[in-house]
Amino acid sequence: MDIMFLLHALRKCWSRETCYLPDQEKWSADNPAFGQCAVTALVVQDFLGGEILYCKHYHHYWNRLPDATIGDSTNEQFDENVNPCPYKIVLRKYILESERAKKVETFKRYLVLKRKVNKIIKREVLL
Repeated sequence: MDIMFLLHALRKCWSRETCYLPDQEKWSADNPAFGQCAVTALVVQDFLGGEILYCKHYHHYWNRLPDATIGDSTNEQFDENVNPCPYKIVLRKYILESERAKKVETFKRYLVLKRKVNKIIKREVLL
């Protein structure tokens, strides 16, 4: 799958419903990437593989693709002075099943985003 096509689909699918639960009231179409990093990193990994990186200072997730390319699909949510640094590689199980993940309904938000992206991809492929 082409990464640009996937990013286009993701941007169309980000919403208040897929935003990090504690920040949902602050989400807006003016900054659609806000609060989308964990679920977006999971969907990117579903389609393109690779690892998910985590920055503990900003509680931010992004991808390192199999070819070692770093892809931060949601970095536009930050102003230009913010530079998340990779703290560690995290497993999807942690992102989806940790106590924190359960509290903020990451699995549910991930499924919503994945379903929306799949719908766009199927529609675009059929055109």
